[in-house]
Amino acid sequence: MNKQSIFTNFPERHDLLDAQKNKGENKVLLVNGHFHTPYSFSAFTEIEQAFQMAKAEGVQVLGINDFYTTDGYAEFADLARKYKIFPLFNIEFMALQSDLQVQGIRVNDPANPGRTYMSGKGLTNPLVLEGESMRLLQQVQHESNVQTTEILKKVNGLLAELNVGFSFNFEQLKTKYAKNMLRERHIAKALRIAIDEKFTTEEQKQAFYFQIFSGKQVKSKLTDVASLENEIRGNLLKSGGRAFVPEDPTAFLSLEQVNSIIISAGGIPCYPVLLDDAKGNFTDYEGDFTRLYETLVSKGIYTIELIPGRNTFAALKEFVTFFRSKNFLITFGTEHNTPQLDPVKVSCSGGVDLDEELNRIGYEGACIIAAHQYLVANGEEGFLRGDGSGKTAEYNSFAELGNAVINQFLEEKPL
Repeated sequence: MNKQSIFTNFPERHDLLDAQKNKGENKVLLVNGHFHTPYSFSAFTEIEQAFQMAKAEGVQVLGINDFYTTDGYAEFADLARKYKIFPLFNIEFMALQSDLQVQGIRVNDPANPGRTYMSGKGLTNPLVLEGESMRLLQQVQHESNVQTTEILKKVNGLLAELNVGFSFNFEQLKTKYAKNMLRERHIAKALRIAIDEKFTTEEQKQAFYFQIFSGKQVKSKLTDVASLENEIRGNLLKSGGRAFVPEDPTAFLSLEQVNSIIISAGGIPCYPVLLDDAKGNFTDYEGDFTRLYETLVSKGIYTIELIPGRNTFAALKEFVTFFRSKNFLITFGTEHNTPQLDPVKVSCSGGVDLDEELNRIGYEGACIIAAHQYLVANGEEGFLRGDGSGKTAEYNSFAELGNAVINQFLEEKPL
């Protein structure tokens, strides 16, 4: 794996800008700024699969966005060079805003008040993190594995009780299905595969699911692996299931701690927006756009991202138009953190394409992150000032520089 920054041999800023101006064209490139890899959990079997699909679908900018880890960065950077697709280096956390939990306010987790997902955009690669920030990152990684270890114990206990003839080893599962962190979805996948291998008839499989689902019939077709694994999570591993293990509240970091880790790692704190659900509802935190904007700014957050595949075009357009008017950095992605292997190209619910303006805004967001990565890698201040405030008034100049950075990368000869 190449451990050098992708910007090691890049030209100076003014040379990049001059070169781009001389080309006389500025194309809007397709971007997927948020997807997960097997280093946390992913629909992709390997990171390279995402690049292969992106190449086929015309996506030229990709953003890795794994939970709690940057372990995939080196492989991601090497594949970016191989496929000539620009890489954005991101990360995702779960934080807890205790005051909102007490008040019962749902943020961007519709089922758990106070639970707050946060992303970090444009971290340094190779990662530069030490001291308290590194300790906190290692802590959340450890706590995640502690919880899945306990889940696996309960799964094995149930399998022994049913005398099914197989069980799971944590380290073996981690090696086979994950990387350094085993997550709940990995366990669901492993169990689904083991059941398929153990039982030969559909009736036997349905009968076994009935047992481990505590008397509930399996609803999915046994050939629909994504839906089946979601049922395993919902009926066995989640609250009410036989193998459910609640998360330790003390294991959650505060929003302030998460933002501190992201900034210490050279990144930009970014709020992932849920927006409208399948019934058109919004969470308490997101329903009022003006109040959300004011709240985010008060917490030092000037960047948002959306997963348009779960939103209607109309809701997405209205929301993005509002936050673009505030010069927020906005990115779009697909997540791919479930078993469902959807296209890499970003679209709204029902497969509705983004329009020209939304694609442009999404590309501008990617350009700003690219400029930030370039500047920080060269020892300069990026999109954030020393006090953590965002340079929103310099939106256009950052987008211009980032466009030059991305095009420089795409035009370089393969290594």
